[in-house]
Amino acid sequence: MRIVQKYGGTSVGNPDRIRKTADIVETSLKAGDEITVVVSAMSGETNRLISMAHEMDQAACPRELDALVATGEQVTAALLSIELQRRGIRAYSFNGAQAGFITSGNHSRARICNIESHRLIRHLEKGEVPVVAGFQGVDEDGNITTLGRGGSDTSAVALAIALKADRCDIYTDVDGVYTTDPRIVPDASKIDRISYEEMLEFASLGAKVLQTRSVELAMRFNMPIHLRSSFESVDGTFVVKEDETMERAAITGVTYNRDEAKVTIQGIPDHPGIAANVFGPVADAGINVDVIVQNVSEQGHTDITFTVPRADYASTMALLKESCERMQARNVLGDNTVAKVSIIGVGMRSHAGVAKDMFTVLAKENINIQMITTSEIKVTVVIDEGSVDQAIRSLHATFGLSQSAS
Repeated sequence: MRIVQKYGGTSVGNPDRIRKTADIVETSLKAGDEITVVVSAMSGETNRLISMAHEMDQAACPRELDALVATGEQVTAALLSIELQRRGIRAYSFNGAQAGFITSGNHSRARICNIESHRLIRHLEKGEVPVVAGFQGVDEDGNITTLGRGGSDTSAVALAIALKADRCDIYTDVDGVYTTDPRIVPDASKIDRISYEEMLEFASLGAKVLQTRSVELAMRFNMPIHLRSSFESVDGTFVVKEDETMERAAITGVTYNRDEAKVTIQGIPDHPGIAANVFGPVADAGINVDVIVQNVSEQGHTDITFTVPRADYASTMALLKESCERMQARNVLGDNTVAKVSIIGVGMRSHAGVAKDMFTVLAKENINIQMITTSEIKVTVVIDEGSVDQAIRSLHATFGLSQSAS
């Protein structure tokens, strides 16, 4: 099989971990697989480099920041290649440009435009192992660019597609995707197979096992992902195209995100274009809005409530207070002590009453629901942050997701 293996920061966090990563690569080669490796920087290295840059200048040039932080992955790629070569394996390190990653010119948040993979394919055909620095590429002018936090996941999936690989293995410090956070529910179950759509919801709703963009890319090109641990030799979770067996359970998992804040604009005149006036400045500031609720209009005025990432709460409030008078709104209120809790499952398409069950459970636990949003395979509620653990335990038990129930 032709496999792309990606190793996260904890998997290559020091020379000893790099040697253990080399063990996995060597075992795969002995099994007859063609292996291309994508690596992250050592755990904590990107933050260290950014901190050094900010010591020099808090407003450091984005171009130079990208040139700096891209070195973290290059160090790891070279060290792993050195270790593989010591074992007699013909391995060679490549930075993003050498591996053929052509990106947009948006520094620190570039998008992959193309991968000129012919050079890596030549190495694979010779039985060699390319070790590629993830998270990076070059724009059409040759400037080094980076893909944003977690970008090595996207590098690996994109490279697997370009190389026509059979699978992309993502090695990390967890052994798969669980039905919920095991730190909250110790008997949470590991999910053997999960659909791209479900994984996309998990990733976007706070489960930090895979970057959202990598899942979107895998789904678009139907590239199987195997999320697994570099610390244990066991199967993890396969992220694949939805199949009939996935529809047998109504709910696949319960997830949450504490990184939330709620903003309400009260008494805003209810006329066409008002939503654009509210969200236009927020979008222009690069702030992502999630759950949105607009109340029924009374006497020509309405309230609009929405959520934003907690890190953007202060700037969102400042923006809206500034524009409140211009929009003739009565007031702007905010709350940065909320969180989102979601139930996810492709089985919702064929199981009625799932949302009712969720709301009933939360009512029994005396947990007040502040906002609700749904999709075909998800129900999300916004609640007080202090109720998150209680909500997750109750929902997990109600939908029979524990190991003892499986």
